[in-house]
Amino acid sequence: MSHLSLNRCNLPPWVIASRHFAEDPRPLELQGVRDSNRFLFQALDQEPDPTRRAQKFHDWLSVRFQLHHWEAQATDTARRALKNSYVRFLRGWGVDSSSIEGAVLKSWVESRMGLPPTYHKGRIEGVESDAYQVYAADRTRGSARTSAILDQLDLLYEFGQYELSRRRPGERWVTLWRGVHEEEARDVLERRGPRDLVVRLNALASFTEDREAAWEFGYAVWEARVPLAKVFFFPGLLPASLLKGEGEWLVIGGEYDVRRLAG
Repeated sequence: MSHLSLNRCNLPPWVIASRHFAEDPRPLELQGVRDSNRFLFQALDQEPDPTRRAQKFHDWLSVRFQLHHWEAQATDTARRALKNSYVRFLRGWGVDSSSIEGAVLKSWVESRMGLPPTYHKGRIEGVESDAYQVYAADRTRGSARTSAILDQLDLLYEFGQYELSRRRPGERWVTLWRGVHEEEARDVLERRGPRDLVVRLNALASFTEDREAAWEFGYAVWEARVPLAKVFFFPGLLPASLLKGEGEWLVIGGEYDVRRLAG
């Protein structure tokens, strides 16, 4: 990748970003998140129903970050900072991954995993590029609107990893599909055959578990074996009342072996 930063993870950025990690993934842990929320995960261990676990998670996060107190705040700014929770950012990504909300989600990957974005309203060639400055401005505006949003996203990632371990015990990968546009051809690092590619994904990228649906989002479709450790969000993780109709898998980027499907 063009540049990698420090991270808050148990593995360094260059390992997480590498194709070798995708081939032989290891668990990723954010420093201190599980330990500081151990009572949440102990409570989840006692709950067999995934829907009730999801509600417990949302309630825990709401109390910890006082999201349910937004109406009691003294100013409009303070009320918005609490009301605009992690849910708003997931919804914003679903509308436009280059939105302000999308910038915040990419910045979470950059700060926690050390993987910078490669695209936000334009291709990012480096930290001095105009596109990176646009991303940085959107990231700052989005973070300023919401109380401790990156800490909220830390918990969301760890909860997702916890759920994947319970719902898919012993599994390390999931096969997903991504519709791609012509400009993404610039992210092809190597061609290993007519359809086998090594590609670099953006810091955060959308996939689907529905192969046919992927064709609705691009002129070509990439099939990838995605490490579960690099899944940030997946359908059914949260209560249906919070995110209606969201069917995307959000995948942390880096280098991946993909197969380009014929149209």
